[in-house]
Amino acid sequence: MIPTTSDPLAAAMIVADGIVVVDKPAGLTSHTVVARIRKLAGTRKVGHAGTLDPMATGVLVVGLNRATRLLGHLQLADKSYDATILLGASTSTDDREGEIVTTASAEALAEVTVEGIEAAVAGFRGEISQVPSKVSAIKVDGKRAYERVRAGEEVALKARSVTVSRYEVLDVRPGPAGIEVDISVDCSSGTYIRALARDLGTELGVGGHLTMLRRTRVGSFGMAAAHTLEELAESFSYLPIAEVAADTFPRYDADAEQAAAIRTGRPLPGLKLAAGQTAMFDPTGQFLALYEPHGPLAKPTAVFVS
Repeated sequence: MIPTTSDPLAAAMIVADGIVVVDKPAGLTSHTVVARIRKLAGTRKVGHAGTLDPMATGVLVVGLNRATRLLGHLQLADKSYDATILLGASTSTDDREGEIVTTASAEALAEVTVEGIEAAVAGFRGEISQVPSKVSAIKVDGKRAYERVRAGEEVALKARSVTVSRYEVLDVRPGPAGIEVDISVDCSSGTYIRALARDLGTELGVGGHLTMLRRTRVGSFGMAAAHTLEELAESFSYLPIAEVAADTFPRYDADAEQAAAIRTGRPLPGLKLAAGQTAMFDPTGQFLALYEPHGPLAKPTAVFVS
């Protein structure tokens, strides 16, 4: 069950440990969204997983209180996006926020076909080597790449391996500014959709950049669970930490003696758990910790109660 309240002051009284799935609007940084959630939830302990650029919209997973620690244990590596690429021009940031650096001729664009786009897209499916966008948050000698670019520095980032499990072309629309291509992507964490836009344009020889980006899923959290900031201001709702843990990990219901040991993070001998992490609950249904097997013992990876 998702606790809700229409009174922002009352929110501080009911919000404990949980996850808020925010439908981030365009124009706001992820940091700004976190600040808004702090105010609405009445707590300083708020954090997020998977930063979205100001231009991007969609799913931003936010943790409240002790659930901020749970974020690092959740299975959030796989993500889904809907996006629009404009073929015919490349920009300094690989998206519409940057300055145009190259444009294609009308003749070059006329040679780009739907079949050609589909064939080029197919080459970016699977495990690929991708050079991140220069305005990414990757650190170069201790400083974010985008900070160096904005300071006028030249940035050369190394290619990295990412996985694009699904890359579909939804629509192709020729227009006066170029060719708009709507895409839908499932990919691993660390994949830059701006770089996919840039590389598709390069592959087709006409340049390309991202004009719209909407994240529709992070791990198991999709748009169906997401709320806009306006909706949260009217009626604040969140997923309790126990519900998230039970839905994400195998569950073990401890007896009173085991629960006492789990609360202090003691290993449990003779307890056979499945590989990976297991969510440990006490007899009342309170989520206590994450444990995993270590030979004949079950040991904690994170304890969430004292």
